[in-house]
Amino acid sequence: MSPSYRKTISVADEAGTRRLADDIAAIARPGDVIALHGDLGMGKSAFARAVVRRLAGDPGLEVPSPTFTLLQSYETARFPVHHFDLYRLADPDELIEIGFAEAVGEGLSLIEWPDRAGDELPAERLNIVISEGEGLDGRRFSLEARDGGWADRLDETFAVRDLLGRAGFQGAERRHLHGDASTRSFERATAGGDAAVVMRWPAWRAYMKRADDDRYEEIVHLADNLTAFSAIADTLRRHGFRSPRVLDCDIKRRLMLVEDLGSDGIVRDDAPIAERYLVAAQRLADLAAVAWPEIAVDDAGGRWPMPRYDRRALATEAGLFAAWYMPRLTGAPMAADARAEWDGLWDDLLARFDDDQRRLVLRDYHSPNILWQASGDPIGMIDFQDGLLGSPAYDFAALVTDARVDIPDELAAAMTAAYVDRRRAFDAGFDAADFAERAVILGAQRNAKILGRFVEYAARTGRSHHLRFLPRIRRNFEKALDDKVLAGVKLWYERLAPPAVRP
Repeated sequence: MSPSYRKTISVADEAGTRRLADDIAAIARPGDVIALHGDLGMGKSAFARAVVRRLAGDPGLEVPSPTFTLLQSYETARFPVHHFDLYRLADPDELIEIGFAEAVGEGLSLIEWPDRAGDELPAERLNIVISEGEGLDGRRFSLEARDGGWADRLDETFAVRDLLGRAGFQGAERRHLHGDASTRSFERATAGGDAAVVMRWPAWRAYMKRADDDRYEEIVHLADNLTAFSAIADTLRRHGFRSPRVLDCDIKRRLMLVEDLGSDGIVRDDAPIAERYLVAAQRLADLAAVAWPEIAVDDAGGRWPMPRYDRRALATEAGLFAAWYMPRLTGAPMAADARAEWDGLWDDLLARFDDDQRRLVLRDYHSPNILWQASGDPIGMIDFQDGLLGSPAYDFAALVTDARVDIPDELAAAMTAAYVDRRRAFDAGFDAADFAERAVILGAQRNAKILGRFVEYAARTGRSHHLRFLPRIRRNFEKALDDKVLAGVKLWYERLAPPAVRP
C-alpha cells in the first residue's frame, strides 16, 4: 500500500522532539497506531514518552521503557495509550500473550521496533522514521501515513503550530480541553506564562453524517462560519461584557486562536457557587438591556447577520426529543400520529415568541461556558457563536436548569429575584410573571432538545460521554411539565412514557 502522506521535519534538540510529540498527540484518536522506526539511541522512547505525558496531562509522569515487559499501558482522560517495545520479542506468539491485537484496536498504540510485529502490524498507521539531524541533539523525523485519516489530521495539526507561531506562541505546549456536543474541539496553548485557546471548527454536515436533504443545522441556525464567533465576541465587548479576543485565525483550515479566559468557573466540587450564579443572572439582565444589532461586526470589519430564534427553529429543536430521546426511553420508534401531536403542542406553545423582544440569545449560557474573572467584569462568556436574536427568557432558563449541575430550588428563586430586580432597574414595567412563564416554556423546550441532541450526537459520532447528563436533564424537563402552561405536553409524555418505562 503506497503512503498517502509524506513529510520530513527536522528538530534541533529534545525540546523540538517534545513539540512534535505535542503536535501528533493533539490529533491522536482511539484505534490509531504510530510505528516508531530508527536505530538505537535515536529517541524513539523519548518521543513515545512525550506523547504519553501529553495525553495524560502530566509532564512529570513516570514513563519507563517497556524493554523487558514489551508493553506498558496508561489510562488517560481521553483514551488508553499502549506503549510497545518489541526489540526483545523472541517469538511472534508473544504478541498474543500480551494482547497486542486487542490493545491496538482499543486505544492509541505507540510501537517501537514495529517491524518485529510482522503481519500483525495494521496497514492503516503512521510510520515515523527517526534519524540523526544537524548537531549533537538534532533529529530528523520522516512521517509516512497510510490511510486512517492521517493526511488531513497531520496537515491540520501543523497548521495549528503555524497559527501559534504567527500569534507569538512559538514553542507553545498544547493541551486538550474538553468541548461540547458539537463539531468543535479545543486546546490550550501555553508559552512563557501566556495562554490562548485553539478552536477547531469542522463543518457540521460531514461531521454529523447527515443525508443531503437533512437541513437541521440550517433550520435551527447553527453557525458554520468563524465570523459568527468574532463578530459576536467583539460586539459583546463593545457593550461592556467579557468575551475572548480573537488573536488570529486560519479561515481555510477553520482554525481560530482566542484569548484564554482561564478555567475558574461557577461550580466547585460539583455544586453551584451561589454568589457566582447570582452575578451570572444579573449579567443576563444587563444583556437584555442591549439593543443588539441586526448585523454584528467584528473589529476587523467582518459582518455577521444575526438569525432569528424563530418558531420553526425552536420547534425543530424540540423535535429531537420525539425523534431520538423517546425511542431510547421507551425502546420503540415514535408513531407518526404521536409525533404529529408533539409537533402541534409545541407549535401552539411557541407561537407567543413570534413577537418577543429581539435580544441576543447566547444559546448555551450555563456552567461550562461561564468563566469567573478575577478583575473587571466577573462573568466571562464563551461558546456563543450560535447566538441569535430572540427571547431573553431562553438564556435564563438555560442557567437555572443547568445541564451539568443540580440547581437547588432556593438558589433558582434567588436567581429569579436577582434577575427581576436588575431588569426593573432599567425597565420599570418589566412583567415578571410573563417572563417566568416564558422561561418555563423555553426551559422545557431546551431540555427536550438537549435530551434528543445528546442521544443523536452519540449515535452519529460514537462520542457518548454526554449521555451521563441525561438523568439530570430529564429531571429538569419533567419538573417544567408541572407548570400548568405545559399541561398538554405533560399528558402526552405521561401517556407515551409512563413511569414504568422510565429508568
